[in-house]
Amino acid sequence: MTDLLHHARVSRGQFLRMMGGLAAATLATTACSTRPETTATTGGGGGATTELKFIGVADQKTPMDELTAAYAKATPAVRITASYAPTDQVQTSVRTQLGAGNAPDLHVVFPGNGSAMSMTQIAQAGLLADLSAQPWTQTIPAGFKPAFQLDGKTYLYSAGSSVIGAVYNKKVFQQAGIDAPPTTWSEFLAVCDKLKKAGVTPIALGAQTPWVTQLITYALVPSTVYAKDPTFDDKQLAGQATFADSGWRQAMEMYLELQKRGYFNDKPNGTTFEQQTSMVATGKAAMAVQVSAVLPDFRKAASSPDDLSMFPLPGADDAAQVWIPAGVVVGLGASAKGRNAEQAKAFIDFLGRQENINAWAKAIAAIPLTQDASSTIDPAVQSFLPFTKDRAVPFMDQRWPNAEVQPVHFAVVQELLAGESTIDEALKKMDEAYRK
Repeated sequence: MTDLLHHARVSRGQFLRMMGGLAAATLATTACSTRPETTATTGGGGGATTELKFIGVADQKTPMDELTAAYAKATPAVRITASYAPTDQVQTSVRTQLGAGNAPDLHVVFPGNGSAMSMTQIAQAGLLADLSAQPWTQTIPAGFKPAFQLDGKTYLYSAGSSVIGAVYNKKVFQQAGIDAPPTTWSEFLAVCDKLKKAGVTPIALGAQTPWVTQLITYALVPSTVYAKDPTFDDKQLAGQATFADSGWRQAMEMYLELQKRGYFNDKPNGTTFEQQTSMVATGKAAMAVQVSAVLPDFRKAASSPDDLSMFPLPGADDAAQVWIPAGVVVGLGASAKGRNAEQAKAFIDFLGRQENINAWAKAIAAIPLTQDASSTIDPAVQSFLPFTKDRAVPFMDQRWPNAEVQPVHFAVVQELLAGESTIDEALKKMDEAYRK
């Protein structure tokens, strides 16, 4: 068990009451160069220009493009060169670079714990610069602190929070005679059946992209686990609860029920995130279970961006028992051993200004970490807001005690979809990984 998890032992009820919004970690894919070197060059005016390297994931590109351009105007002596990699590549190559001491000055960091590039895993290895002296860190909502901090020190910048739910094509729903999104599991199944009979794939699933595999279980588990036992994480950490003997089993059964009923596209294990996105954006599929941070990707692929919105995936037959997953969005940190660590930290301090928090959050349809009169919330996320008071939980991996469970979760879902495993075997593997 990590020091963060010990430090973060607030009740889930406290977490929820303190949450200023929703959240997510998500990711998309783009090929990139991962050159880690930081170099100093001479600008055209004869002054020295410091070049900072940043490696991130694709859903960071839009806000980084906007904010690095603004920073270049404000600080012309610093140039930031950004590149983007698939999540699984980041989890291996950048983590290796960090350990070898040749990491980029700035790089993607995932909130909390539970992956090789998560804040806790990297910070406890002494590889992340301490950001605690920056003013914005004093405004982090108390319930979010476990995602940002280890032993009371802040190591992660993130602009806000996002949710996991169903991204859907409103025009496809209307053409199939569906007037409103479903609010219970039975209604959701009925909607899927109606879409299938209308000749539309109800749910696009891009399970070839590993991180996509987790999203349906993440969307269902708040209702099947935490609505019944909000203290499940604490019990699991104490060895008093397991995946196998919990509502995780019901969530897996519901996942496979969707496949058995023929509600997914053919060969989901051979379908990528990009293909999933295209299917919904073009109306070949009605919806996809996704994190709200990639909603801009769906809109970019659509001929009419206004056709796309979101709704909470209802994981219970009682609408009052439907809970949602919410978590701090993927962020970034500065390499503690970088040659330009102070300049890298200065850029993060710039990102921490309220206007820049607002800009980043708007670019990825997130809820800003802190808000002022100029803050906005994407209309597609509005339907999730009533859940945030007392029916939302962090993304599951943000409180897992190691980086082993998440890749096992990816793998067992692919095995289940391929008919190569059973739910008993899948949950056993996850429990074994959790105890490592």
